[in-house]
Amino acid sequence: MGVAPTLRTVVRRPPLGLGVLAGGDALDRPVRWVAVSELEDPTPFLEGGELVLTTGMRLDAGNAGPYVERLVGREVAGLGFGVGLGHETIPGELVEAATRAGLPLLEVPRDTPFVAIGKAVSELLAAEQYDELSRAFAAQGRLTRAALRPEGPRAVIDRLARELDGWAILLDEAGGVRHAAGRGSAGAADGLGPELERLRKVSNRGAPASVALSSPKENVIVQPFGARRVRGFLAVGLGRPFTPVAHTVVNAAGSLLTLAVEHGREHLAAERRVRSAVLRLLLAGQPDAGCETLERLGERLPAGPLVVLACAGEPEAVLETAGEAFAAADGDRVVLLVPASGAGAVAAALGEHGPVGVGDSVGLDDLRTGLDQADRALAAARRGAVPVMRFADLAGQGLLALLDSGAAAAFSSALLAPLRKYGSRADLLESLRVYLDCNGHWDAAAQRLGVHRHTLRYRMRRVAELVGRDLDDPAARAELWIALAVAG
Repeated sequence: MGVAPTLRTVVRRPPLGLGVLAGGDALDRPVRWVAVSELEDPTPFLEGGELVLTTGMRLDAGNAGPYVERLVGREVAGLGFGVGLGHETIPGELVEAATRAGLPLLEVPRDTPFVAIGKAVSELLAAEQYDELSRAFAAQGRLTRAALRPEGPRAVIDRLARELDGWAILLDEAGGVRHAAGRGSAGAADGLGPELERLRKVSNRGAPASVALSSPKENVIVQPFGARRVRGFLAVGLGRPFTPVAHTVVNAAGSLLTLAVEHGREHLAAERRVRSAVLRLLLAGQPDAGCETLERLGERLPAGPLVVLACAGEPEAVLETAGEAFAAADGDRVVLLVPASGAGAVAAALGEHGPVGVGDSVGLDDLRTGLDQADRALAAARRGAVPVMRFADLAGQGLLALLDSGAAAAFSSALLAPLRKYGSRADLLESLRVYLDCNGHWDAAAQRLGVHRHTLRYRMRRVAELVGRDLDDPAARAELWIALAVAG
């Protein structure tokens, strides 16, 4: 139902005393306004949907037909003819023309002023608008109560489908169906891919958007939801055109979905901050405090030996892929603690998002060692551009495992400090690493670095000067290799 009363409703107002002389089958047309005009052609001043009132001062048998044709072409709701002034009765030619055209023609008695009809229509419009608003507010209230239920967004979709007597679908960011409700929802999302892509492009520019699709059998609205970025899509379908109330209800559902998703993300962000704090406690040698804090989230660390994973992929993607495993963002990577038995499968899944370093199996009291190993493996994965690197597979780690980690770190830091402080020439460290990896072969190392071998020779001379070591000395090269391996 629209916000305008029908012509039938106006005719039924007893005080007006209106009579129907033609077009009785078209009285269900909405009346959007009342226009009084004595012009022979009032259509330039009409928008369509008006009840035109006239006393016929300029109408006669010759122009009645063209007059009616012009009104019908402008899609007016009807024509009210006031008798007793210009004409004692409505001209027969006008009645005949209105009948042929199917235009409702109303006789307005002399005692009924045109202003009374205008006031009546205004009152009906106000009443209809109030009724529309009341229905919209009531529907919004029911949707809000649905949003507060444990299932949240799913309950909103169920309620929306019932409110509109249609179907509603909740889609994720990629366009996958998360929940659907209502008759005809099965398969309704098929074919929406191009529209979703259009909405992504528009919404990513910061402009809210929606898409309306129409066919003889169905009308569909698709709109994105989310505050700062698209978090998903809402699709709604009806077997009839959307009324203003339906549009209002759909928009309310979209707002509630945005609130639910963003609130959920804020809650998730808070949980992730707690996990980061738990990780710091565990690495600081306080496993009891860390486990107790984690239990407040309703979670526990897996029993038995653990493997630490260090992942350099996009944090959001890594955390989502981690699923139920303990994961916490820390610095420029995400750290996971997983059971030793399932570490391989988890690492392989995470490797699709970026390089992953895998430590050896450790106990809860030795997680710091496990993380150091994972970080070294991650550094090697980055250098070698491989998705997963295991600490156990790194050549020479058996020797490094014998070293005191604190002393080794101090040795590495002191030996490499001159290279790090040498202006902005960070390429000296990488050049040294590649040179040593290639066992001092100039051509192979230069090719890997993408530089001329003379450039590499110059860099290695500068390295030798800065660290005070002879790179031709095997012992010096061994020291530098160990320092770089410890640094990661």
